[in-house]
Amino acid sequence: MNAANQGPRDLALAFFDALNRRDANAALALVAPDAFVEIVPVALKGNAAEHGRRFVESLVASFPDLLIRIRSVMATGALAVVELKLEGTQAADFFGVLNQEKHVDVDQGWMVWTARGKITGLRAYWCQNQLYRRLAVKRLDRVSILG
Repeated sequence: MNAANQGPRDLALAFFDALNRRDANAALALVAPDAFVEIVPVALKGNAAEHGRRFVESLVASFPDLLIRIRSVMATGALAVVELKLEGTQAADFFGVLNQEKHVDVDQGWMVWTARGKITGLRAYWCQNQLYRRLAVKRLDRVSILG
């Protein structure tokens, strides 16, 4: 299917498939450079070229055995909503959380907006306290989520 003809469901699934392959460049190639990115739990907000790249590259580097399991995808108009579980073993610091080589599995919800065959917006939600527990963060006042 021509990329310009891909709908939000197809683009969202292709984005997470690239992340599953730990191919940050392939994932980011699906996203318009001026797309908005908001990763709510880590207070990251900005454009895809800078902020989105920082998040995706950090995710792939920090969890070399990254596995994303898609639970459901709903699409309407230019929006796809994806429910997933992210799993992996931390191998590097991740947005202020020091590496303790802990396994993580966190339920997440992502909103993916699209237009003209590109992702034009990403917004992600998950329980940051659940992530901290999985990564054995003991003192939240010591965590700088902005890395």
